[in-house]
Amino acid sequence: MNTPAPRKTATVVYNPIKVNREELAKLVDKHAHGYDVKWEETTEDDPGYSQAKKGVDAGDDLVIACGGDGTVRLVAEAVSETEASLGIIPAGTGNLLARNLRLDADFEAAVRTAFGEKERTIDLCHAEVTYPDTSKETFPFAVMAGVGIDAQMIANTDDDLKKRIGFFAYGVAILKSLKGGNRIKLTRRLDWGRWRTLRAHSVIVGNCGDLVNNLTLLPDAVPDDGKLDVVIMRPNGIFGWAIIGGRLVWQMSQKLWFTLRGQREKAKSSGDGSDSLRYLQGESIEVSFSHREVFEVDGDEIGEVDAFHVRIAPGVLKVRVP
Repeated sequence: MNTPAPRKTATVVYNPIKVNREELAKLVDKHAHGYDVKWEETTEDDPGYSQAKKGVDAGDDLVIACGGDGTVRLVAEAVSETEASLGIIPAGTGNLLARNLRLDADFEAAVRTAFGEKERTIDLCHAEVTYPDTSKETFPFAVMAGVGIDAQMIANTDDDLKKRIGFFAYGVAILKSLKGGNRIKLTRRLDWGRWRTLRAHSVIVGNCGDLVNNLTLLPDAVPDDGKLDVVIMRPNGIFGWAIIGGRLVWQMSQKLWFTLRGQREKAKSSGDGSDSLRYLQGESIEVSFSHREVFEVDGDEIGEVDAFHVRIAPGVLKVRVP
């Protein structure tokens, strides 16, 4: 007599504002073969971490994040460095990690992938920020974090416009963010090397390369290479922004070319080392500011900081992929 294989367990952490549970439950019932499924709802005060941690502590094989970038980031934090796998059902506007891992935006396809067998082990970044009162806090993130255009884009995004036109609202926000010149005075060092002082418009640190609408900001970034990728924007007036704009368009077209050839992650930056757009790569970067700056992690603005230190944690997160 054959003994039936033990059933696996999964927890679905979902944002009720972005997801209709009844519709999602029908898809889960259709594709969750061999799984016993539990449901956890996020709240404004508790947007996903403790719900995911409950599933991890219960020994679940799979924890699924169904919501926006904030929900995905917090669930990923809880699942990282455990035996559980992360499933993603993108239900936000940006869906940054889902886009970078080429997950299907279609709900049923995403559910099917989450309960599938194929996984990819990726890195996670940890950003330790120093607040103006000298206190510190650490934020794990999977895609990007930084100051300047990234944080300003989040602050300048009109929520009503985002509801009407979706991620195109980010394009409007980016245009609003292209001002102020190189107003940020900072010192930085890479991999505990020599400190360097400079002025910049933006400093973005990432584990993945794509922003919204397939905008490739970090063309060398691969989510499982054990390295941080950094871009420093230092435009010198309109001409400097023209150089940056041209470079980003070139990177998008290069990525499209390699995508059509099935070689998506082979697109690389030209490495020209221009003053307007400088790329760096390493395992750790420290940045301190002469004046406090607004910091952003994976689409969430966390407030003003005096400094940040980002480190890479290689291969700590298993994600279900197509």
